[in-house]
Amino acid sequence: MKRIAIDMDEVITDAIGRFAEWYKRDYNIEFTEEQLISKKFEDLILPEHAGLPRKYAFHDDFFKDLTIMPGSQEVIRDLHEKYEIFITTAAMEFPNSLLPKLKWLKDHFPYISWTNIVFCGDKSIINADYLIDDNVKHFKRFIGQGVLFTSGHNLNVDWDVRVNNWQEVRAMLL
Repeated sequence: MKRIAIDMDEVITDAIGRFAEWYKRDYNIEFTEEQLISKKFEDLILPEHAGLPRKYAFHDDFFKDLTIMPGSQEVIRDLHEKYEIFITTAAMEFPNSLLPKLKWLKDHFPYISWTNIVFCGDKSIINADYLIDDNVKHFKRFIGQGVLFTSGHNLNVDWDVRVNNWQEVRAMLL
């Protein structure tokens, strides 16, 4: 059975939406959906707030109750019937994210065993046929095929295999 490794943030969870929600809460500045999907979040915020997204990500509640990316549950459920699925998140950078991410996965993807959830730093350790991720840095030493999941921060990144949503993942892998 082939293996698919799937990133969490900006692939199955909407972390950018949380950044925008908290930024509006703290500074009363709201971004449109078009802005959020067409630019890096860091490029949207005021220059004096540089570094704020990183600060948010270290907050204990940041990764709690993130919105799920449309279509991800259904497509991953179908992929799970044909492939061995691993959720692989570079969570070690934000250690406070470990428990909230684990709970989130249990709530939204209960059929994925805890043995198939990998909290790591360098994703090159993952032995899979495909890695669906929003950051090409994780493909550099990955032995399988990197599949870039489009996000505002990677629109100008050149990568051969790219999907824009979960329906395109379905079309590619099912």
